[in-house]
Amino acid sequence: MANKIFNIAAISLLAVGTASCDNFLDIQPVGRVIITTAEEYRKMLTEAYSIVPEDRGLATFRSDEFVLNSSIQQEDLNSYLDIWLWDDVSPESTTATFNWRSYYQVLYEANYLIESKDKITEGTKEEIDQLVGEAYMLRAYMHFLLVNLYGEPYTALADPYASKAVPLKLDTDPYNVLSRNTVGEIYDQIISDMNSAEAYLNVEQWDTGYNYRFNTISVDALRSRVYLYMGRWDESLAASRRVLDVKSTLSDISTELPNRYNSVENIVALEQVMTSYYHRAGRVSSELFNSYDAAGDLRRVYYYNAGVNVSLNKGGSSEYSCSFRVGEIYLNAAEAALESSAGADAVQAARNYVLAVMKARYTASYYTAREAAVNAMSRDELREEIYAERRRELAFEGHRWFDLRRTTRPELTKTYRGTTYTLEHNDSRYTVRIPADAIEANPNLAN
Repeated sequence: MANKIFNIAAISLLAVGTASCDNFLDIQPVGRVIITTAEEYRKMLTEAYSIVPEDRGLATFRSDEFVLNSSIQQEDLNSYLDIWLWDDVSPESTTATFNWRSYYQVLYEANYLIESKDKITEGTKEEIDQLVGEAYMLRAYMHFLLVNLYGEPYTALADPYASKAVPLKLDTDPYNVLSRNTVGEIYDQIISDMNSAEAYLNVEQWDTGYNYRFNTISVDALRSRVYLYMGRWDESLAASRRVLDVKSTLSDISTELPNRYNSVENIVALEQVMTSYYHRAGRVSSELFNSYDAAGDLRRVYYYNAGVNVSLNKGGSSEYSCSFRVGEIYLNAAEAALESSAGADAVQAARNYVLAVMKARYTASYYTAREAAVNAMSRDELREEIYAERRRELAFEGHRWFDLRRTTRPELTKTYRGTTYTLEHNDSRYTVRIPADAIEANPNLAN
């Protein structure tokens, strides 16, 4: 039933990309079915979850995790080569695109539920509150992904309120032609929506198979990441600690990869980051693969298959659906503690958090050596070790491109058929361009 209204109403996401209200006059549904019950709103929200883009996986091609070479199928080269080489100016017509419209369709449906929260019938207060909380979390997370694709990194800006990114979409008005909001405004809204979600969410843990839905712990999991990306270290550390107080077990990767939907680590299993298409197309970078020490890093064996081309085990099917997991939270806590205002005790806490991940991923003898090395590191050395451990542990889970953006924005080089391509330090291409068709439909997006 929900589809009868929302497959039509979702067309109104053109409000983000259409300059004239007249264009909507021919799409207003006649005799549409209006949803009213909690069950119907749950179906609507399930639809919204199902169209959340896997763009964090697509962004992997822009990072230094994948290699494209002559062994790749031509179809995959056609889809991903321009993304891999950061050609945003003149990509081939076959090049895959980031899913701008899908974000705003999800936002439309989340906004519809939020606006209707006092009209939902035939559900308990707890059921209705949970739906509303999930809608706020979806709205927060979609804006977070959008601003980290199409906006300058928060940490790179002297004034986040002076740098425009994407439009905030906070209502269902199809006639509201939107303009771009600033990075600061978007992050403010994300924080507000997380706080609103916390007031409504009441399911502590979903049964396996339904754990793509947001739960109570997911608010702090998102806060842990959001505040990290903002450089608000104390708040990121506090949120990370609250998560780890509830859920702190790391996977035994010899029996269970940590980004599986039913992993002991999984907090929210929403995004299938490495789709079968992305998984098939990419070859694991030799630099990345060699960063796992063969002397004792178990991930070299369990995360990958070493052959002529190293292939990836952490993806390729819907089993590997993961948006937030415990391993990330430990590493968020490590970085946030190191940079926090708490002094020497926090530096040791940072060591302890990163060592917790290492202990679960290294052989016992190798861990002993690494533990001694980490405990002897200076603050600057420890920072680099945390970055390196994030790269190894969270590889191909949609973090690397965003981590490069928010930290050092280094120079990257790639070679294809004898030609070297360079992404310069602090290159403007660390930010994806808003699609040309969206700007054509709504010139406000160009300003």
